[in-house]
Amino acid sequence: MIETMNFPSLEAIKAARQRIQPFIHRTPILKSEAINDMAGCEIYFKCENFQKVGAFKARGAANAVAKLTDAQKQNGVATHSSGNHAAALARAASVAGIKSYIVMPSNAPEIKKKAVKGYGGEIIECEPNLMARETTLQAVVKKTGATFIPPYDYMDVIEGQATCALEMWEEGIPFDTIMAPVGGGGLLGGTALTTKYLSPSTKVIAGEPEGADDAYRSFHAKKLIPMEGPKTIADGLLTSLGKINFAIIMDYVDDILTVSDEEIIAAMRLIYERMKIVIEPSCAVPLAALLKQKERFKGQKVGIILSGGNVDLGKLPF
Repeated sequence: MIETMNFPSLEAIKAARQRIQPFIHRTPILKSEAINDMAGCEIYFKCENFQKVGAFKARGAANAVAKLTDAQKQNGVATHSSGNHAAALARAASVAGIKSYIVMPSNAPEIKKKAVKGYGGEIIECEPNLMARETTLQAVVKKTGATFIPPYDYMDVIEGQATCALEMWEEGIPFDTIMAPVGGGGLLGGTALTTKYLSPSTKVIAGEPEGADDAYRSFHAKKLIPMEGPKTIADGLLTSLGKINFAIIMDYVDDILTVSDEEIIAAMRLIYERMKIVIEPSCAVPLAALLKQKERFKGQKVGIILSGGNVDLGKLPF
């Protein structure tokens, strides 16, 4: 049995699912016979690319905001993010009727800035480096009294992301393996917790780009190794693995597999062509890993979380 003293318990994850239900989509699970034939196994794609704000991040942000006290809500929420968490938190705050302050690097994609503004978030720009993001955020929190909601290394966020796998298990599919991409580790950590509570024998395996492989290296070294200078097309996975998530991963994740950008692009194209759905490169990483090591998954029932669909269609890699 999992030690639940520090990590969200199954009861807490179920409570989170109830808490955020009015604010998110219960996303569908899709299959492709053509991809199954190629892979030699049965794949169930959990389509978080259809989620609110176009990514699973809507879950963690909604849960974190819903758990704020009335006193905390008075001053709103703040975070630093150049991507999906920025939009997810701005939306969650808007739904709750509270302010959100989003520190974004000056080079963040215009499409992401537009999304944050569209959800009523106030953008504070900073230099595009982690130190600038953190110091700017500290200044914003000091000035406004807003509560900092980190993008992934935060219990309430992990608890929210864990609801994605909970919905998968509620479908009654006896998964042999569940796969997710790993960047900061919030989705992977939450997925591992839910899965090991409900089906300890099911393997939890992550996919990670070779050009941003800090989770892979940390997992094998059994110590947290921060990523320096990541370079990959999977822009949602450039972040270094969080400390809380590293602890969960070391206890409950079975393996981390790495793939090249070429393999990611091939898997992404396959999903576009065969499933007719829009996904971002980060989403394609677990499928790329499965296709790279087909023998390992032969004949299995495999759940893959498609983490998001926020991609600039003018810059598709194919």
